[in-house]
Amino acid sequence: MKVAVVGGGSTYTPELVDGFARLRHLLPIEELWLVDPDASRLELVSGLSRRIFSKAGHPGRIMTTRSIEEGVSDADVVLLQLRVGGQAARQGDETFPHEVCCIGQETTGPGGLAKALRTVPVVLGIAETVRKRAKPDAWIIDFTNPVGIVTRALLQAGHRAVGLCNVAIGFQRRFAALLDMDHHDISLLHVGLNHLTWELGVGLRTGGTSLDVLPRILDHHLEEIAQEVQLPASLISLQRAVPSYYLRYFYAHDQVLREQRAHPSRAEAVMEVERALLEKYADPALDVKPEELSLRGGAYYSEAAVDLMASLTSDRGDTRVVNVLNEGTLPFLPDDHVIEVPAVIGSGGITVPPVGALPDDIVGLISHVASYERLALEAALHGGRDRVARAMLAHPLVGQHDKAEKLTDLLLAANGEHLAWAT
Repeated sequence: MKVAVVGGGSTYTPELVDGFARLRHLLPIEELWLVDPDASRLELVSGLSRRIFSKAGHPGRIMTTRSIEEGVSDADVVLLQLRVGGQAARQGDETFPHEVCCIGQETTGPGGLAKALRTVPVVLGIAETVRKRAKPDAWIIDFTNPVGIVTRALLQAGHRAVGLCNVAIGFQRRFAALLDMDHHDISLLHVGLNHLTWELGVGLRTGGTSLDVLPRILDHHLEEIAQEVQLPASLISLQRAVPSYYLRYFYAHDQVLREQRAHPSRAEAVMEVERALLEKYADPALDVKPEELSLRGGAYYSEAAVDLMASLTSDRGDTRVVNVLNEGTLPFLPDDHVIEVPAVIGSGGITVPPVGALPDDIVGLISHVASYERLALEAALHGGRDRVARAMLAHPLVGQHDKAEKLTDLLLAANGEHLAWAT
């Protein structure tokens, strides 16, 4: 099996490689190609990656290239984890919205729109190369944010693609720990859009049956969960569901904005972490992923990626939380929208079981953000200031015309070099 990682120079990559090494019985990788335009980062990341493979006794070869064509040629799976504009662009995403008292975040709100505009055209170009050069049945796995919008762009263009996020697997592991159970015995009713999800049920498998233990978790561990998602326990009790951390931007907007304006941006923190990580990666004696990598984010990313790749290529028919076409699962959304839900994964395709009716307040917020996402994708595909402004106005974190106009101008000023139609 050949796996290509586009964005292979990312400091995330040793986390992924560590998973490939530990879980090689699930995924028989013969060649792992790391693709990245930054030759210096490729050298550091690939050096550590090879040492991780060697220490684990993994027989696979790790190759590097700056060429998309070479990297994806004859690949079975292509994983996308790129960041157009790097951390400097992320810094802009997290700060320009503050000028009009809006949340600055790289995957939602005005910053998320900026990232979508930069990212979608680049990803579609890569995907066309995959279509031409990879194996005919190759899968594209998108870990590039905003995952829901990017995955919909890929599927709309006819690519064999699925989106992946680590939020669900993090909850699965956390709930298993709270219950003192093996995480393999925990399933989630995880529903929504990427970075806009709720855990509506937690299945505990015992004796061949599955029992919903979310009520038990909320009764006994409410305060712990509230602290982890940084939302009030009273909100979780009200909804009788566990919202992801990203719901803070909606349910605690003013508080988050105050915190953001009082502290350095996440991009600044990540840049510092990355500098430290790259220094460690340069150490020829280092042959394990450093503990500091946990500060970079992406917990359980490797496990989620390996499990999904194994399911897609070996027809295991197991259930994973992924980003897929709606196709009637949430009847209040168009069939061609992309949602994040549990799905049965096999080499022949992906099937989404019914999830049942959702509470009206959750339906309302999902519908609102989905409408924004559709307008954001139109702007990313076709450009034009009016399309950007309309998407901006549609986002529930903006919602006012004067703010949308100012934010649109700020976005275009900060991202002109990455938007071909804006030059």
